[in-house]
Amino acid sequence: MKKDIEIPLVKDVHLAAVHEWNEEFLEKNWNTYIINNRDTPIETVIAVSTGYKGDQKTSTMRHGLGDIPAKSSKRIEVLQEEILAFTNEFFVTYFADNKLYEKRFVFEKNSIKEDNFITLPVMELDGVMAR
Repeated sequence: MKKDIEIPLVKDVHLAAVHEWNEEFLEKNWNTYIINNRDTPIETVIAVSTGYKGDQKTSTMRHGLGDIPAKSSKRIEVLQEEILAFTNEFFVTYFADNKLYEKRFVFEKNSIKEDNFITLPVMELDGVMAR
């Protein structure tokens, strides 16, 4: 029954946006990363992203990220400057400890900016952490 379903709490897995130099386009881009700050790997990671602002909505993007080792990170996607004014959501699911985990990460509209930088775990870069 419903009371028998255990929904594990996501701990030490984060999502962040980092402003990085892109050698190909010779400009800075915002890249999103999944950060595994756990002592064990996370497996079969899937991230689904979408953005919205009023009646406007971005395409839904699905990313199969595979396994992410302990204390490491993996790039998900580039965020175009135009969608930084949108609320951007990422639904992340993964397996760990023989359980399925899921969490919704959100960047509120206009929150992805250098004024909101913190030092990110594992990556030791400045970036914006999703809540």
